[in-house]
Amino acid sequence: MLSLLLAACTASAAPGPKVVHPTIVSLNPCTDAILAEVAGPDQVLALSHYSRDPRASSMDVSTARTYGTTGGTVEEVLALDPQIVVGGTFLPPSTRAAFTRLGKRVETVGIAMSVQDSIAQVRQLAALAGHPERGEALVRRIESAVARGHWAGRPVPAILWQPGGIVPGDGALVSQLMTNAGLANQSAQRGMGQADYLSLERLLSDPPRVLLVAGDDRGQHHPALRDVAGMATMPFDPALLYCGGPTIVRAADRLASVRRAVS
Repeated sequence: MLSLLLAACTASAAPGPKVVHPTIVSLNPCTDAILAEVAGPDQVLALSHYSRDPRASSMDVSTARTYGTTGGTVEEVLALDPQIVVGGTFLPPSTRAAFTRLGKRVETVGIAMSVQDSIAQVRQLAALAGHPERGEALVRRIESAVARGHWAGRPVPAILWQPGGIVPGDGALVSQLMTNAGLANQSAQRGMGQADYLSLERLLSDPPRVLLVAGDDRGQHHPALRDVAGMATMPFDPALLYCGGPTIVRAADRLASVRRAVS
């Protein structure tokens, strides 16, 4: 009887089979940033080349450079032999069909238009990588950043001037974060939509209380902007504009600091 009990205890204490997580190649800078947080470093065989470019990256460039990189061609990706290829919804149909035909699983992620959209994407990619607990840790960081950045008082009119002189639409993720921080999107209130162009002349004719400058166009740094009474002009990192995931944490914190700085 004793020998049977010992055998049963030994069997129950024996480790289970080792979990093998899938290997992944990411072709999109937004999925790059999320996967770098929710997947194991040995899982991510390569990130997109965008994440090594400070002008296009939505993650720390030095971190991105610790991963392999790919230009996104079928040949490059196949040479890495990942189990899963992750890209944006704008992945060319011919490229996607080629991966599928060659036996590669393809997952695509769209543009996050809200915090909740982004949280869903974090959970999707964390589950895909086999690390849902890492996804939930990132979700908690996002929710905490949004909560601490919330402004309960009266909002102030603000315009976010993006690269190329364009403005975000009312349905953009960054617009939701602006509203959360107490910065009312004045360009949307003027009837301007996503990626509409805002000229210097139009801006000066009806200036906001806060101007967030995220571009380097000549007009966006015109000396006349310094002479606008009552308008606070502040820089905004373009890297915070285009992706959700961990980018939300930095964007929410920056917008909250801007709102606190204006009376």
